[in-house]
Amino acid sequence: MKKKSTLTAMLGMKCPKCHKGNLFTHSNPYNINKIHKMPEKCPECGTPFELEPGFYTGAMYVNYGFAVLLFALHYIVLAIVLNVSAYVFFGVYIGVLLAICPFMFRYSRVIFLYMFTSYDKNAIEKHNLLNNVSHK
Repeated sequence: MKKKSTLTAMLGMKCPKCHKGNLFTHSNPYNINKIHKMPEKCPECGTPFELEPGFYTGAMYVNYGFAVLLFALHYIVLAIVLNVSAYVFFGVYIGVLLAICPFMFRYSRVIFLYMFTSYDKNAIEKHNLLNNVSHK
């Protein structure tokens, strides 16, 4: 079976260890009550998704980076190239920011987790082997 690339696995919000298990329990990021719900472990390879208590607090820095990048892109396109007023600029920026905020939240968690977990092509086999040994 061909391995998914890390970028493809990140975009699909898959486990960083096996690139197969889903990182979030609900696929709809606009379901605000369940936007942050993640299984404790990967359903495929058993890798824990919260490496320590408060782990995802660090994902705020990734999210901040997204917001700054988005602001810079909007500034270049709207303020410099199109020369729109400040009201239009901030209106468009805030509207786009609110529209993609759930994706920024989730992808900041995904990127942060990928920074601390590396891919293992044998992760699922190791997990299955450990489960078979512990059930005997």
